Amino acid sequence: MVTAVPNPSPGVSQAWRERSHESDGTPPVLEVRGLSKRFPVGGLFGTKYLHAVEDVSFTLDRGQTVAVVGESGSGKSTTARLIARLIPPTAGEILLHGRDVLKEEPRRVSQGYRQQVQMIFQDPFGSLNPIHTVGHHLHRPLQIHKQTHNKRETRERIEDLLATVGLNPPAEFAAKHPHQLSGGQRQRVAFARALAVEPAVLLADEPISMLDVSIRMGVLNLMERLRDERGIATLYITHDIASARYIADETTVMYAGRMVEGAESVELIDEPAHPYTKLLLSAVPNPRSGLAKTTIDARGEVPSLVDPPPGCPFAARCPSVMDVCRQVMPGVERIGGSHWVRCHLYGPGGTLAATGGGVSPARVTTGPLTAPVA
Repeated sequence: MVTAVPNPSPGVSQAWRERSHESDGTPPVLEVRGLSKRFPVGGLFGTKYLHAVEDVSFTLDRGQTVAVVGESGSGKSTTARLIARLIPPTAGEILLHGRDVLKEEPRRVSQGYRQQVQMIFQDPFGSLNPIHTVGHHLHRPLQIHKQTHNKRETRERIEDLLATVGLNPPAEFAAKHPHQLSGGQRQRVAFARALAVEPAVLLADEPISMLDVSIRMGVLNLMERLRDERGIATLYITHDIASARYIADETTVMYAGRMVEGAESVELIDEPAHPYTKLLLSAVPNPRSGLAKTTIDARGEVPSLVDPPPGCPFAARCPSVMDVCRQVMPGVERIGGSHWVRCHLYGPGGTLAATGGGVSPARVTTGPLTAPVA
């Protein structure tokens, strides 16, 4: 289900962006280079590999939110788990404050990395132990990472964390168990637990997808406030491209394990370039359009990720496919400013070769929609 959200306010996180590495020369908080994950499958007659994530690269600055959107199975959650180091990558680099953590910590993840990079899971109930109170869930990270020194300081910190995420009165919520809370309240507890260790990076894996529509906006506003007040860098994983426009400074689109397009969120949604991005946007309700609906021909199915064929993974579904699309993986093409796309239509010989001035949606011809997304 796609959540309709208002347009983002201008200048989101501008104060933090002005103090980012772009202006003072410091490295980004988090940088991912060529990250890949292949899972072995098969048995007696040989091993094949499922290409879950291929060549993923992006950066996160302090106070910046980057959204990763795509269908289920596109590799979004696997990317978050790789960065959280819950599963080992097959290839690539993860740099935290300029440090290559995979090289420095090849086998065992340090407690320092766990403290700096925290993850918010999709299911707020499944991520909390039902036999323990909310206070216990917040006490454990404070204890493990030595954030407090006595019982009084711990109690005050727990109540401050609960107040920060909007759970008032905090003392009352600290005594409750997860089953006594609503879905939105449980997700706020998950945010409080992550904030307990004062992380630099939050990995939010579909944090609103299991919540009622009426309370999703509250969680998104909480994420926005934490970013602006604390300067936390956030990777927002979602299938809801409308919420990405609301909360994220930049949005990247994933398909079949690969990042296929990226730009500032407003630009990407107003002027999408990749046919798959257009397909996602065609499923978003637009109250301004009335009964009229922009449609895209979405033929075929998602390709197998087990030893996939060469070429663009979207070729079998693309309405503008060319012969080269089935043979060669397209490279990254810049189409103006920070907007980039991985598509042969914008490469040498493509019908929409990049001119550096941006791409209007009207420049891509599309047919009728046959497969809605999300």
